Amino acid sequence: MLNRRIRRWKKNTEKEFRYKELTGEIISSSYNVLNTLGCGLLEKIYENSLVWELELRKKKVFPQKEFKVIYREKKVGVYYADLVIENKVIIEVKAVENIDNVHRAQLLNYLRISGLRVGLIINFAKPKLQYERLVV
Repeated sequence: MLNRRIRRWKKNTEKEFRYKELTGEIISSSYNVLNTLGCGLLEKIYENSLVWELELRKKKVFPQKEFKVIYREKKVGVYYADLVIENKVIIEVKAVENIDNVHRAQLLNYLRISGLRVGLIINFAKPKLQYERLVV
């Protein structure tokens, strides 16, 4: 019984800390962007700036990466992720009042569609950076 609990704990811990160093660097880059530009600009400006900041840090950045949406073995559409970093983390860039459940549900759907396991919602709308890390 105890061994089962330990295995479950290790599995949950590994899941929780997946790509922690990479997401930490993405969040650090986001702080640099917000501190340099300030709040109140359009999402696309923050997205482009974050791409550049991450490229300066030698990260592989895929802006507007395309993922097919499949429904019952048929392609029914396409989803474009704001950013995918190192083919490991999806970033959803926002410039909204607050991150809410709609944004969380959106990112969870994007993770499911893409097959990736870690995502960040990053909100640049306020003087203090808002972000959430979701792991599936």
